[in-house]
Amino acid sequence: MYNKPVIVFEGIEGSGKTFHINNVSRFLKKKRIKFLKIREPGGSFNSEKIRNLILKEKNSFNKNTDLLLYLASRSENIQSLKKYYKKKVILIDRFTDSTIAYQHYGLGVNLEFIKKINNFLIKDFKVNFTFLNIVNIENMKLRLKKRKNLNRYDKFNSMFYKNVQDGYLKLAKKNIKKYQIIDSNLDIKSNKSIIINQVNHLIK
Repeated sequence: MYNKPVIVFEGIEGSGKTFHINNVSRFLKKKRIKFLKIREPGGSFNSEKIRNLILKEKNSFNKNTDLLLYLASRSENIQSLKKYYKKKVILIDRFTDSTIAYQHYGLGVNLEFIKKINNFLIKDFKVNFTFLNIVNIENMKLRLKKRKNLNRYDKFNSMFYKNVQDGYLKLAKKNIKKYQIIDSNLDIKSNKSIIINQVNHLIK
């Protein structure tokens, strides 16, 4: 469908997005399809430095500083992304929707301000498809308890995560043809098949 699409995996903590992006990576390797996989924040050397700064538990930045740090991380990644745009399949663990869901719907930062800087950074770089992984709060908490290391964004209250997930769903409904909602409360094997089948369709 797109040959070399940009595919993003979104969702709140414990929603399974990282598990599924890793599964897709293995699928592409088996098919010998060239791809680039990054995470946000993070990805490049400098962006990983910013990631450590953002997520360090002892840090307590205000919401505007948090936003600008996330966008600085994206700024460090975007040249690499554009270098491989339409040349390789690009898999991204969180991207612009995360900034809107977390910083606007979760923390209340002005939406137009976020959009303006995002648009300045990414310009003509387009996401072709997004898998939005959703999870109920009870399952999210259970999965977080199993993690050995928790970062600052793993420790917000339940209402914060509900607002973020509701924000994601609003974004998905605005452009439903380019989103697939994955209910992570359901059987993981079925979800793996759904995602792989869709990826297979996208790269044909």
